[in-house]
Amino acid sequence: MADGSDTEAVVSNKQVIFNDYISGFPKESDMSIITTGNLKLKVPPASQDIVVKNLYLSCDPYMRLLMKTSSGIFSPYTPGSPITGFGVGKVMDSGHPEFKPGDLVWGITGWEQYSLLKVPNNLLFKIQHTDVPLSYYTGILGMPGVTAYAGFYEVCSPKKGEYVFVSAASGAVGQLVGQFAKLVGCYVVGSAGTQEKRSEEPDLNAALKRCFPQGIDIYFENVGGKMLDAVLLNMRIHGRIAVCGFVSQYNLAEPEGVHNLMAIVYKRVRVQGFAASDYYPQYSKFLDFILPCIREGKIKYVEDIVEGLEKGPAALVGLFSGRNVGKQIVVVAPE
Repeated sequence: MADGSDTEAVVSNKQVIFNDYISGFPKESDMSIITTGNLKLKVPPASQDIVVKNLYLSCDPYMRLLMKTSSGIFSPYTPGSPITGFGVGKVMDSGHPEFKPGDLVWGITGWEQYSLLKVPNNLLFKIQHTDVPLSYYTGILGMPGVTAYAGFYEVCSPKKGEYVFVSAASGAVGQLVGQFAKLVGCYVVGSAGTQEKRSEEPDLNAALKRCFPQGIDIYFENVGGKMLDAVLLNMRIHGRIAVCGFVSQYNLAEPEGVHNLMAIVYKRVRVQGFAASDYYPQYSKFLDFILPCIREGKIKYVEDIVEGLEKGPAALVGLFSGRNVGKQIVVVAPE
């Protein structure tokens, strides 16, 4: 356990509190900003907890699923408590042998200035490479990066010359999948959710036929609903669909049905869902691939950054109206 003077400090702690379970689109008023006092930056005696100062917080679509009583998959947020999500922080005090004060980490943390994290209950990685922006560990070097890498390379097994379609292509994950496809030598087209990000296409099926006259080999699915229905009609024989998420469905009381499922049968399409957590054991392999791509300028990553924890609710809510361009990040404290 650390004994530095910083850990003896008593500080206030600004937090984003989840008010209550919701239906429909989330609103800023579903969250509250409060400040608590008299927080000691020291872990409890004989514990393996760590205290972190949060630097960056990640806004991710899956967080909407935690705002209802049961998603069937994730444990929901607790009303009256800080919301949680991926973030980057600096260790202030530690009772855990693998972490020491001053270490930089990324993983699940609270939406607050300081968090007491229980290891290994909290997913937490020590940051070893600091020659790239720390904010990247909320995105290209964090969960979204692993998601894009696993879904495209591991699930879809792309080949040079194949035809790739990416939905939500300007988001945290989609922007990477499109660039990965280019690196492999694929033909790639992406869709985005607002007129500011793309040209308007009223007929999805017609648009896909125009962009992919020979059909789609690989579809990286982030949207669901009508988009998935149109894609199924345009898949090639033995096509692959990596199902990352269905952001168009998260705010609906009743999810939309998909009507063209028979195309999966007669086109022999492989549809596979996956989770980034399945591939965290391969994180070092992922870093060996992605870090040279960043350093050599082969991959670019767009971030949409807001400053201040109090702006977090608006940034998170904005994901569901397509307000962000790139990875949405909240800066809590300067590095």
